[in-house]
Amino acid sequence: MSQPNPLSEFLAFLKANKWWWLTPILLTLILILILFATTEDSPLAPFIYSLS
Repeated sequence: MSQPNPLSEFLAFLKANKWWWLTPILLTLILILILFATTEDSPLAPFIYSLS
């Protein structure tokens, strides 16, 4: 028996419970995390740090 994918389970949960208002919040948080993870050692880091 294969392990269920957490992302597909979460999407099914959102669809079943009609929690679509949560999707933009989560996407924004994920994009911010990706931004901080990718610019940690870049020359733009001081400018991004001043935005937060």
